[in-house]
Amino acid sequence: MGKKDASSVKLPVDQYRKQIGKQDYKKTKPALRATRLKAEAKRSAPGIRDMILVIVAVLVFLLGVYAFFYLNLSTELDLDVDMD
Repeated sequence: MGKKDASSVKLPVDQYRKQIGKQDYKKTKPALRATRLKAEAKRSAPGIRDMILVIVAVLVFLLGVYAFFYLNLSTELDLDVDMD
């Protein structure tokens, strides 16, 4: 008997959630579709932060290659000058 009495009383939180759920059905289908498409586009689109990180990584790599060749060529040129 105690279980039946306890289940008939609904918490205010459950009532609020049910009311919010009903409000979602009041929206038109095109509005719901637009909201869903916007959320999917936001999740699938690469962020600006990711693109900036990739560009910075490529620039650091190119700078490292340039520095490597610059140092190797400059030491060879200095050795040629000292031989004279």
